Amino acid sequence: MINNILEDENYKELVSSQIKETMEYLVELGEEFALTANIDAVNFNPELPSATKEQLAKFSLFILKNYTYTTIKIDETHISFEAGFGSENFGSTVTIPFHAIFQIVVDESILFVNSVATVDKYNEELKKEKSINIFKRNPNNKRFDS
Repeated sequence: MINNILEDENYKELVSSQIKETMEYLVELGEEFALTANIDAVNFNPELPSATKEQLAKFSLFILKNYTYTTIKIDETHISFEAGFGSENFGSTVTIPFHAIFQIVVDESILFVNSVATVDKYNEELKKEKSINIFKRNPNNKRFDS
């Protein structure tokens, strides 16, 4: 069954590796590109205003060009970059784990598709972690931190 493959940790790592290598290749070429990512796994620092974040689709498009392209950092598990959001151009560093990248797009054509990005179990785990971290960062909740 396809879910057995998509939910297999080894397959997730294989696809993540392919995504990382593809993006490193594009950056090496100096080729601007766009990503569609499962927003459940995306981290924004600072956190986007709630009105702005509510406007993002579950699979949101991030266009990496101009200034944003120059801020790309690729590590072992994530890509990060700076971007502006909303009419106020609210600045935030976006961090996306490779497994949550659904598509890599070059010149309006899909270069890579990753069906693992649709697996909720991987993205829900990250969503819970983000919620806990937001809770812990709130100074009013320090008394609950052990």
